Order: sequence, then C-alpha cells, then structure tokens
Amino acid sequence: MSEKPNIVFIFSDQQRADTINSEVTPNLTELARDGADFTNVYTCQPVCGPARACLQTGMYATKNGCIENGIPMRETDVHIADLFNAAGYDTAYIGKWHLASRGMQYKKKGVPENLRGGYKYWLAADLLEFSSNGSRGVLWDNDCKEVKFEGVRADRMTDFALDYLRDRRDKPFFLFISYLEPHHQNTSFRFECPPGYEKQFENYPIPEDLKGLRGNYKRNYADYLGCCKSLDENVKRIVDELKSSGLYENTLIVYTSDHGCHFMTRNLEYKRSCHEGSTHIPLIVSGGAYKDMGRTDRLVSLIDLPPTLLTAAGIDVPENFDGIALQSGAERDCVFAQISESHNGRCVITEKYTYSISSGLNYSTDKYRDDYLYDREKDRGERHNLINSPAYAKEKEKLRGLLVREMLKAGESAPVIKRRLFKGNI
Repeated sequence: MSEKPNIVFIFSDQQRADTINSEVTPNLTELARDGADFTNVYTCQPVCGPARACLQTGMYATKNGCIENGIPMRETDVHIADLFNAAGYDTAYIGKWHLASRGMQYKKKGVPENLRGGYKYWLAADLLEFSSNGSRGVLWDNDCKEVKFEGVRADRMTDFALDYLRDRRDKPFFLFISYLEPHHQNTSFRFECPPGYEKQFENYPIPEDLKGLRGNYKRNYADYLGCCKSLDENVKRIVDELKSSGLYENTLIVYTSDHGCHFMTRNLEYKRSCHEGSTHIPLIVSGGAYKDMGRTDRLVSLIDLPPTLLTAAGIDVPENFDGIALQSGAERDCVFAQISESHNGRCVITEKYTYSISSGLNYSTDKYRDDYLYDREKDRGERHNLINSPAYAKEKEKLRGLLVREMLKAGESAPVIKRRLFKGNI
C-alpha cells in the first residue's frame, strides 16, 4: 500500500446542504459519522463553470478568468491535477467538466487534451447536461472517442469510476468524480431522478427559504430529492469498493457540490444569488486526520478545498491559491463569494449574517450599490431584507469592511458602495 493517501473527490451539482440527512442521504450521513461533517460551508461562486474553475485553479473567478459559464480555463495556469501529477499521483477525471467550451463549443465532441486541466485518465463530457439525460448519454475518452451509456446516469458514472478503481496503477491516485445530479436536466427543463424515486419524497417538508415563495419547487422538489437519494446510493457503491479492495483505510474521501438550488424563488434561475439556497453546500470528509471528527460548524469556503487536497497529499500549496487548508486550523470570520450572470455581485457570509452588493450587469466597474442584508440567526428563511434598516446600520458597516477586505485580497479594486433604495423583503 502506498504511503501517500489516495484521494476520491465526489462532486455533485446544484445540491443544497440541507439534503444531507438520514432520510434522503443515509449513506452520506454514515460516512459523515465516520469522518467530518462540515455544516457551515459556502461556495465561492454560485454557478457551474466558475465554481469548477475555482476548484481546479485554487483561485477566485476574477483571478482565473472564468467569471461566467462558457469561458474555458487558461492553459497557462497551474491546476491541481498538474500538482498531483508532479507528485507521482495517477490523476483521473470522470463526468461533467464544463471548463473547455467557449459557449457550446464542445457540446457534441470530446475535450482535447490541452483543455483537460492536466488529468491523465479522462472519461468526461464538457456539457454533460446536453450530451445526456437521466437515462442515457455519451462521454468521451482520452482519445476523444464516444463512450455511450444507457440506464440511470448516476449509476453509469459510478460504473465508470469503479472500473477505474479496479484497474488502477500501482501508485497513489487522485480520482475526481463529477456527477450532474441533482442539477436540473437542461434538455427537458425538469429534474430527472430514477423512476419512482420521487414518490419517496412527495410529502417531504419544504425548506423554510422556499416555502410560500414563487418558484417551481412544488413541481420539482420531490424529483430533486430523488436525484440526491440516487447519488447517495452510488456513494455507498464507491465506499464499498474501496473497502472490499483494501483501499479504504488509505483513502481520503471528499464529498461536496458546486452550489445549491433555490428553485427560481430568488431570480429566474436556480442559483446565481447570495441566498442560502444558492450558496450553502454540503461537505463531508472521511479518512486520514478527519476520522471520527464528527460535526463541525466552522466556516468553510469551496475555495479552501484545493489547498486542503494538496496538503493531505503532502504537496506544497502554491502562493497564488486563495483558500485556507482545513488542516491549518485557521478560522474564517467570513466566506467571500463572487456572483455572475444574473448580475455582477459580491457577498460575505458570516456565522450570523449575509451581506451583498451589486453593480447590475456591469462587470467593468468598481461602483456598486447595497443589495441584501439578512440576519440568518433570526431569519433563517431570508425573508426580510435589512439592507436599509437603521437598527442594522452598524452591523452593515462591519460587514462592508469585511467585504472590501476580501475583494482586495482577491485582487479586485476597492468598491465604491452606495445606498440602494429598498427593494422589498426578499
């Protein structure tokens, strides 16, 4: 057995943090009991491509250039797979990539080697939401040849991952499994869970941040949870394989998502906002120093995971990485997120508050206006926008100071922030 730990990174798409529980995800809940369940984790960019670029480069979206979907990662940047390769790891990527196309460039063809972020084993689709649906689809291999599949998509992605694990080389590996679930199916405008899975959740309680608002959660929430349930079953298959092959004790397993889902309650999309449903994501880490750590509520950002992975493997973290390795023990006082596409926004999330600013659709300005302020301790559903509340004026100034600090640390200009006319409760 290698002295270096193997790493299996399991990445879901558009999964809310509150889907991790004993009813919807019993296997992930068990994995969390065996490791660490981080309950206060937020994305650094609540949309697919930019969030993924942050993971692969270790830098905020404004630094790595992927500020919107449809912008490929720069080939000149050092990616985490490059660093694992240099350290003697076998690197593998399976599933959704979303970091090669300029627009829809690789919608119907394989991603060329120079746009794969350094991964050596490759079985992926740049735009899996368009090259597949819940029951069939196509990936492309190292030679850009089609690999078609039929059956439940999450099951087939897991089959491919198990094939890799069973035929791996005699050296440590870094396997990145990127599922599409529970992301909505772009080609059918609905959530496609395995047949019948939605029936388990027809009467499941609606989360407080969705209940009573406009949006499409009434029609879709049960199917969404069915997708999460299917993912959970596939996590068990991966864990079982690691255990049966004797790899489990020397493997770090990380489970998280790129962003959440607010079901069109906050804008006309599913994410791209500062709200809890959009930004709050799950994070479970099992193995290594995280064994039996239990539940922890420390603030964590998605941008913290690249240095965490490298540190776990004994690899030096580049100076330009923006995150904080979890192993460092350093505590955050906020998580910083950059928002794009629905609007150009910035926000900070503390243990108690969320504060955000916006420049509308103007990406090339340092002039912003106040957008939202929520006291999540008193208003978990984020129904009352306190942005102009006199009672919260001092708190807003403190949060504004944190936001400016984080923008400067991310290489941005200091913003000029003006007061915004009150825009309603939510």
